[in-house]
Amino acid sequence: MRRPGPKLAEGIVTHVARQAVDIELAAAQHAGYCAALAASGWEIHEVAPAPECPDAVFIEDTLVVVGDLAIVTRPGAPARRAEVASAQSAAAGLGLRIASITEPGTLDGGDVLQVAGTIYIGRGGRTNGEGIRQMRAATGARVVPILISKVLHLKSAVTALPDGTFLTLPGAVPNGLFPGLREVEEEPGCHVVPIGGDRILISASAPRTTDLLADLGFEPVVVQIGEFEKLEGCVTCLSVLIPTGGAGSP
Repeated sequence: MRRPGPKLAEGIVTHVARQAVDIELAAAQHAGYCAALAASGWEIHEVAPAPECPDAVFIEDTLVVVGDLAIVTRPGAPARRAEVASAQSAAAGLGLRIASITEPGTLDGGDVLQVAGTIYIGRGGRTNGEGIRQMRAATGARVVPILISKVLHLKSAVTALPDGTFLTLPGAVPNGLFPGLREVEEEPGCHVVPIGGDRILISASAPRTTDLLADLGFEPVVVQIGEFEKLEGCVTCLSVLIPTGGAGSP
């Protein structure tokens, strides 16, 4: 995790209109997010603050963890590349092996979705073809590229449930590329993070999806992240999960 900094309100927005961000409320919401993960058995490691980087709280974009390998990204937005060095230091401090996406490749962690040994990568405004090629070479995994255009990142459009099925908005991703696609009506409802067993981290902005998932036998863990959603953030963006045993981050 990385705590939100004093310049959070200046974070990049691409597909939404800029709104005022309450820094104090964002800090409280981030603390609640961390507490929800801790209550589900996760140990919290903090990356060094980056007060000059407005988007640094969205730590997911700087690291992708596959087994014991941390791939340090090269963010598609040049202004975010100053966030990377401290994220790399944190990963190395946890004993992870390190690989890096290098120029001319670009890759944001928000474009990377790992499910059952397959790595889906969004090819859009932040991640390019060379970044995808370097990820394939670094991991040796099955990599499936997905063209995206109307959302910031792949995980802005689709995420996975613990049973291997996927949540998405109608028409957001090609149906044939994802097995077991479940469409939901709420945009924040297609952003979830499996956090162990049947538990699923989900935004309080998606109450109907929360009810649906509970009715299907999952255990939603609801967090308030409204200030981060104003900056196109979601529950996936605010952490990099490193499961014991090297399963990789969702």
